[in-house]
Formats: sequence, C-alpha cells, structure tokens
Amino acid sequence: MTRTGEQSSELDPADGGVEDAALLILEWLGERGVGAMIRVDAERWREGRPAWTFAASGGPLTSGLRADGASVAECMDRALLRLREAGLAVPI
Repeated sequence: MTRTGEQSSELDPADGGVEDAALLILEWLGERGVGAMIRVDAERWREGRPAWTFAASGGPLTSGLRADGASVAECMDRALLRLREAGLAVPI
C-alpha cells in the first residue's frame, strides 16, 4: 500500500536491481492478502545447494507455493513463474 492507504497498481523497479524488485513483489503480494517471504539458508549455501527460497500462501492462492534458486534472481524468476501458474500475474 502507499502511505495514503491506496493500493498501487503497478510495480516499477526501474531505479533498482533484483533486490528492489523482490521487495516490490512482496509488497504487491501483501496488498492482495498473500503472505510471502524470501530467505537465504546458510547451511544450504555452505553445501553448494540452492540457498534462496521464496514462499507464499493465502489470499487468492488456493495452496502455498515455494521456489528455490542458487541466487536471489533465479529464485525470484522461478517464484514469478509459479505465481503466474497459480493465476496470480505479478505486473513486473
């Protein structure tokens, strides 16, 4: 939501990188009642496994979803694909 309480209609990560886009995606999902998070697992990182995880549930999602990746960019690319497959097209 914007500071005035209005919902934003578009995401515009033009001024930032994937990290800024990830935060905008999380905010957009939250505005729609979806609980979501992105995290890094240090143990998986040390083991050379994909350490980044995106998870979301609630709102218009009929079930929870998860996406993993070796980088935050890979993780978010996979998350966006899974969100679209679940019928929630994030406008980015």
